[in-house]
Amino acid sequence: MSDLFWLSQDQLAKIEPYFPLAHGVPRVDDRRVVSGIIFVIKNGLRWRDAPSDYGPHKTLYNRFIRWSRLGVFDSIFSALVSDAGSPDTLMIDATHLKAHLIGDKGYDSDEFRAALKAKGITPCIPPRKGRNLPAGYSKTLYKQRHKVENMFGRLKDWRRVATRYDRCAHTFFSSICIAAIVIWWI
Repeated sequence: MSDLFWLSQDQLAKIEPYFPLAHGVPRVDDRRVVSGIIFVIKNGLRWRDAPSDYGPHKTLYNRFIRWSRLGVFDSIFSALVSDAGSPDTLMIDATHLKAHLIGDKGYDSDEFRAALKAKGITPCIPPRKGRNLPAGYSKTLYKQRHKVENMFGRLKDWRRVATRYDRCAHTFFSSICIAAIVIWWI
């Protein structure tokens, strides 16, 4: 297979500091195994269908599950994101809200707007058509909402994420973290 995914040495160097220390028997080649994990998640393969170039499928699976339970992929993602600094604007799909919140018309309610304002967050939500008193919003800022849709579109290119093959929440979240790391940070 000529279309295998391999992490470059520079990409590996960015994430390697967050790998857990090996205890006892040294780990097999991290670049090979992590590249194999990325390949499986990107293509939505069963672990046993991973190309043999990445090593035994059981090694890929065990490393992914073990590191997923330890929160390694979440730690890598969090560290890379925090290195980029604090964002100016957060979209509605963010879990931590800061200054502005951009949402679509489905989030238009007086109660929701009041709750945001109470937390010091400026809502940027266009009013629904049938609203008696339309609320104001920044059309310029709202035009950036497409970035949220673009993000989901790029994540859905990763078949294992798009189809939610993983049953456990921690492995699914790890798959999302791996996809985001590869797409935006390395």
